[in-house]
Amino acid sequence: MRGLAVDADSERGGIAVIVAILMVALLGFAALAIDVARLYSERAQLQGGSDAAALMVAQKCAKNEADTECSVTSPMATDLADKNAVDGLSNVKSIALDKPNRTVQITTGAKENGSAPNTVSLFFARVLGIPSAEVNATSSVRWGSPVEGTTPFPLAFSICQVSGMVDGTAQLLQNHSADANTDCPLGPAGKTVPGGFAWTAQSSGQCGGLVNLAVNQSGSETGNDGPSNCDTVLNKWAAELGAGRPVIVLLPVYEDVNGTGSGASYKLISFVAFSVQGWAFSGSDRLPLVYNNAPAGADQSLECKGNCRGIMGKFVKYVSLADGYKLGPVSPYGDTVVEFTS
Repeated sequence: MRGLAVDADSERGGIAVIVAILMVALLGFAALAIDVARLYSERAQLQGGSDAAALMVAQKCAKNEADTECSVTSPMATDLADKNAVDGLSNVKSIALDKPNRTVQITTGAKENGSAPNTVSLFFARVLGIPSAEVNATSSVRWGSPVEGTTPFPLAFSICQVSGMVDGTAQLLQNHSADANTDCPLGPAGKTVPGGFAWTAQSSGQCGGLVNLAVNQSGSETGNDGPSNCDTVLNKWAAELGAGRPVIVLLPVYEDVNGTGSGASYKLISFVAFSVQGWAFSGSDRLPLVYNNAPAGADQSLECKGNCRGIMGKFVKYVSLADGYKLGPVSPYGDTVVEFTS
């Protein structure tokens, strides 16, 4: 039998051609991967800039729609977008501001000296005829006052102590059943409203409860030792205050009361931001139900000892980033929330 003759040099040449072709393809993919990574990095920076700018504009609008930063020409929006770019350069492509519907949408684009707006130069893709690519990022934010959501703590404040006191002085607010705070004729049709605060119903296993301003809130009776399921919340508040950090919570406001204790029904009109300073929900004089109930150097009117059961602090104008709230028009009591919609 005669054997087959094989040209070894020809075979080696064929392999070399295949390897060369594969190397070109692999190098091409690697080069494109570098360009793609650059595009992803640029977009991440632009997203950070558009997020920061949109949040800022929404916060300014929430506080005061006449603020110069609550506008489509906000200079701070450009500054924030630039600061979120590694090279300090970005382009605020557009600001769409809808004050009646309380929304803002900001789009940022890439910026390179000598290049077209919103584009990034590509190093390797240009050999394929793609010298640059457009890179943008968009953030949408809305603002408003909460009309529904879960409260962090189960109490509601009387309109009597909220009206005219936002950004005012600190107060000691006690359960309205103690009749320790001033009543007022600010209820529906001038009805007298009990002053202080009211205990409200808690959600199962939680400290706070779901509140919907369109639905009357049920009352609660905590007894002499404060609400249940709230030790973790109160201990956290105490830790924050002890570290010198503020504790500001959004809680509802009532303008009418029918019934008493757990049989009471409260007509709610708004949420309000309350800066907590101390509390006394028990006679034990220790955490978690009692904290800073006799602040050193403070007005004695803020002390809450003995049979006193109350919370100390003041109402403040506040823009929250908390989620989980359904938003409505901005309330006159200074509490607003801003949140991303996309």
